Amino acid sequence: MINNKTVAVIVPCYNEETQISLVLETMPDFVDRIIVINDKSKDKTEEIVKKYIDNSTNVGIEIENILDKIKPNNYNRANIILQELLRTEKNRFVPHKIYNENNSDRIILINHMENAGKGAGIATGYKWTKDHGIDCVATMDGDGQMDPEELLSLCEPIIFEKIDYVKGNRLIHRSALLVIPKVRFLGNSILSILTKLASGYWHVSDTQTGYTAISNKALNSIRLYDIYKKYGYPNDMLVKLNIAFCTLREVEIKPVYDIGEQSKMKIFKVIPTVSLLLIKSFFKRLWYKYLFRDFHPLFILYHFSFLLGIIWIPYLYRVTEALIIGVNLSFETLFAFTFLGISSIQSFLFAMWMDIQDNDRLYK
Repeated sequence: MINNKTVAVIVPCYNEETQISLVLETMPDFVDRIIVINDKSKDKTEEIVKKYIDNSTNVGIEIENILDKIKPNNYNRANIILQELLRTEKNRFVPHKIYNENNSDRIILINHMENAGKGAGIATGYKWTKDHGIDCVATMDGDGQMDPEELLSLCEPIIFEKIDYVKGNRLIHRSALLVIPKVRFLGNSILSILTKLASGYWHVSDTQTGYTAISNKALNSIRLYDIYKKYGYPNDMLVKLNIAFCTLREVEIKPVYDIGEQSKMKIFKVIPTVSLLLIKSFFKRLWYKYLFRDFHPLFILYHFSFLLGIIWIPYLYRVTEALIIGVNLSFETLFAFTFLGISSIQSFLFAMWMDIQDNDRLYK
């Protein structure tokens, strides 16, 4: 515990038999629960975790499921409805089984019945921690690429300053260009730029890191079962958190590589997939946050810029064609080309500026 607040760490695993022991043995003492999500591993990951669970030292503080704690009265019908929703939503997550449900076990093993992806594992872990009322929930990969000594710096803003979401940032570390593989650094940077636009957290970077911490309040503000199941889940999380008006902070963490881990991410496959996710997420954020929840003029400006851009495309084609074959165009065509192009870009930039100004309050 930290300041009498419970802390849990979710460790998603897929074929991590060589690394999972390192993660479990180096977990800081203030962590009350270690939730290992075994995503249908084909190796001995499950057997290794079970050995740690069956060890007599696997004892933590007593933590009970909170779903049955609310008793009905004349004033809490809304809370009762939410409590029932928490019970029934389990069917929307990836099918899974909990190996041990002892209220005092420090290590909890949850086995997915099918391989679903890293994001699905995080969602399953979030569900368990939400149902048990954990105050601060961190995520650490099962490959040992995250320094456990840095975990406190992620959890403290949640506990002491009531920040909703804290994420590590490797790109601002002095060694980033020297340690992070060049292809990964480039891919991460590209996705970070796209995530700024899609999520509304314009100051964020290193969006692909899995070293994060989230508050119980934030867990209850988003649909956990709807988290993107694959490697794009950190980007999807940021969009969902922004729609829910959650505050965010980044803390510097060191990049860790070459400690025996084997990357399962195919960077050239991930970038197109996540980019498409971010485009969809951008429009989802605009409609949910700036139309349905709290109307803002930037909703109109963004869409006005897109409309003008679509109308501008035929003129762009005609001007490009004329330059290639060397023919003259009418004044009306050139005027429409210039007016529509400039107006579209200006509207987009002004909407972006308003977007940045509105979301500054969420970046702490």
